[in-house]
This record gives sequence, structure tokens and C-alpha cells, in this order.
Amino acid sequence: MDIRKVKKLIELLEASSVDEIEIKEGEESVRISRNTGAPVAMAPPVAVAPAMPTPIAPAAPVAAAPEPAAPSSANAVKSPMVGTFYRSPSPEAAVFVEVGQTVRVGDVLCIVEAMKMMNQIETDRAGTVTAIHAQNGEPVEFDQPLITVE
Repeated sequence: MDIRKVKKLIELLEASSVDEIEIKEGEESVRISRNTGAPVAMAPPVAVAPAMPTPIAPAAPVAAAPEPAAPSSANAVKSPMVGTFYRSPSPEAAVFVEVGQTVRVGDVLCIVEAMKMMNQIETDRAGTVTAIHAQNGEPVEFDQPLITVE
């Protein structure tokens, strides 16, 4: 077997998660394996004395801070892809929609950029924009609420 082939096999083995490879060409064969069977030195077990329990002082009641109400996303237009959210077609252009604005079916609400492609996100319902959930230039995930139209 050619030594270049053996070297190439070694490189392939190192680049992969395979531990062993065996190749047969006619009557010749080569077996290459990683040295994964190295013995592991184990430390002898150490006895640990149980820790003394510490007295626990009664905790003072803590008033829970009210959580801010999250905007309802029941009627939200969600991102159809992972990408970057934009409220306008260009930095100097006006935004597509504002909170309180009335929209019709098919109106463009925003843009989600994915893989250098600008994808216009349109509304599938008529109504009033009640919330904008994403910030301009912010990364968004698939199925993340973008804009609520009620």
C-alpha cells in the first residue's frame, strides 16, 4: 500500500470522531487506531468527615417585586425565520408601522434580514398595531413575536 494513502488515512482519522479504521486492498491491509485505551490513574478514595450543621436564622419575608406585564403576543405576527429585525427599508427611511397605526391585510410591517436577503413581513390580518416586540437591528428567532395587530 502506498505510504501517501496511509498518511491520508491518518489525517482523516485525526479529523473525525472515529477511533479506529481498517482498510484492505487485495492482500494488503492497514489498521489505524487512536490511543484511546490509555489507563486512567485513579486517586484513592478519601474519607470525608460530615460537616457540622449550621443553625439557620429565620429569613425575613421578602416582598416579591411585581413583574412587568409582557405585551400580549396572542395576535402577534411572528418571525418566519431567524434573522435581523428592521422597522424600515433603510436607515434614513420612515418606519413601516407605528403603535396605534391601522393596517390592512398584506401591509408590510417590517423586514427580517436572513443570509443577506431582505424579507418583507406582511400582516395576515387587518387591525391596529398595539405593540412592537423587537428592537430595530435586533436578532430575532424563528416564531418570535415581532408586531401585535389587534
